[in-house]
Amino acid sequence: MEKEQEQEKAKKQNFRKEVRSWIVCIAVTLAITLFITNFVIVNASIPSGSMENTIMTGDKLIAFRTAYLFSEPKRGDVIIFKYPDDETEWYIKRVIALPGETIEVKDGKVYINKNKKPLKEPYIREEPVDDFGPYKVPDNGYFVMGDNRNSSNDAREWQTHYVTRDEIIGKASFRYYPSPKWIK
Repeated sequence: MEKEQEQEKAKKQNFRKEVRSWIVCIAVTLAITLFITNFVIVNASIPSGSMENTIMTGDKLIAFRTAYLFSEPKRGDVIIFKYPDDETEWYIKRVIALPGETIEVKDGKVYINKNKKPLKEPYIREEPVDDFGPYKVPDNGYFVMGDNRNSSNDAREWQTHYVTRDEIIGKASFRYYPSPKWIK
């Protein structure tokens, strides 16, 4: 009888240990997930066609919050950022002009710093129909545009024509839905 009670007590202790280990495992997993999603990556779903054909409406992608920890955004990077005119909204666009540069769109071509040669942009869906600028980007700003220029609410139309470094959330790097693809 005493042996049976000891076995029953041992079973209860083992069950408690098992439950505790599952609780610890779940808590650690949640903590790691929260850390990664708040400090390492952004999981985004694309709501509009402003970046077509690079990123399509409904695509799901990952952006890295740490991409600019030790470097600055470069021309051509696709970034997720807080919309300068309403920071509660997030946008995704391509960096076109860097801090201190002057940008101008003429006859569907982008010119940086009054260069005679237009910017090479193999990623755009079609040439823009409207002219813009010249506009000098402030020292703490980036001028961004969508790849689908004629259907993009971008820096050309905003009240604040640039995105500050502090508003940049991350660099879009990888589309995982509907099919895996690195974003260039």
